[in-house]
Amino acid sequence: METANAPLEKADQKEILQNRRDLAQRARNGDLRLPGAVAEIRKGFGMTQEEFAKTLALTRRQIAEIEAGTANPTLETLEKIGRLFGFAVGFVPRTMNVSQT
Repeated sequence: METANAPLEKADQKEILQNRRDLAQRARNGDLRLPGAVAEIRKGFGMTQEEFAKTLALTRRQIAEIEAGTANPTLETLEKIGRLFGFAVGFVPRTMNVSQT
């Protein structure tokens, strides 16, 4: 778990856009999963857990628990996180290469 005081280098606009493209591609491939996705989104913006929590009107503890996989976030919370990065919450097939015969 990250401490609230751990400094992160702020991502510049170019890095944020590249992170967004990479995460979107992983989402399309079905390779983006909780809890890792939340930490990747947050770090992609160069935010601490505290900063990310304030942006989403959550507590740092909620963010830490989501990232650790010990939380059971509500749909509202997941939508807040997704909206920040331009994602919608929904179901994704486990395999994208389903052959039909």
